[in-house]
Amino acid sequence: MAILFPVLFPIFVLILVGYLYAKFRHVDMEFANRTNMEIFIPALLIEALSRKSFNLIDYQLLAIAGLLVVLLSGVLAYTFAKAFKLSVPMFVPSMMFNNCGNMGLPLAILAFGEEALSAAVVLFLVSNLLHFTLGTYIVGGKISWWNLLKMPVNIATIIGLVISFTHWEMPEVIHIPIQMLSQVAIPLMLVSLGVRMTTVDLSAWRLGMIGAILCPLFSIVVAFGLLLFMPIEPAQRVQLLIFATLPPAVLNYMFAEKYNQQPTEVASMVVVGNALSLFTLALMLLYLE
Repeated sequence: MAILFPVLFPIFVLILVGYLYAKFRHVDMEFANRTNMEIFIPALLIEALSRKSFNLIDYQLLAIAGLLVVLLSGVLAYTFAKAFKLSVPMFVPSMMFNNCGNMGLPLAILAFGEEALSAAVVLFLVSNLLHFTLGTYIVGGKISWWNLLKMPVNIATIIGLVISFTHWEMPEVIHIPIQMLSQVAIPLMLVSLGVRMTTVDLSAWRLGMIGAILCPLFSIVVAFGLLLFMPIEPAQRVQLLIFATLPPAVLNYMFAEKYNQQPTEVASMVVVGNALSLFTLALMLLYLE
């Protein structure tokens, strides 16, 4: 129980700061979100992947497990959508792709320390790659491989992995500014999430509640099933279960809005899901304590 307050309270304070600020001020987050996606998050990825302690081979089982959690959650969500006559492009991506950036990365650091960041980053990269390929295809029916390749987060991933594989020791004059930029990413993600919550329509709150419950439920069922036979080391098992418990990603709403796939319903699932995650994450942290 002692872990819950110091871990979850800072996260939700920053979300609340963004929410309250946007309630009383006209806020245009386009510039902040773009710089975060194109500068600060790439810096965070390079910082995490280029650490001496990071070796991708050590995380290969975790990456496979993360991949299966996303894909098999999608299978369960597709079955549910067909059974209850819900739109697949609207419903399925929100059940597959969770908030592993905005909430997963800060939660890993606050709950388990800097040493947990590498595992959280691996899961973030797997989910992000699937979201911009399979997720884009489900929602919009097409994939732009060139746009995917030139995304700063993917370029940063390649740079970080090259540094890791070659064991190149980054000079301090380069490392320090990258580290400073990386420290902006997580607080800005959380404040941005709070701002985003002020702009959505909750008229479809019933579906929002259903999605908010099913998103972590599908993933947790899959994750526990995988852990029965996958020999993942204990610290990484913890990160996989945290990953599975996360709520729907804000990016789902942005994609639904872009491709006109019932954005109001998706927004409800995202907002209600992130609000309920206070309780679901608390329960998972209690289980893992």
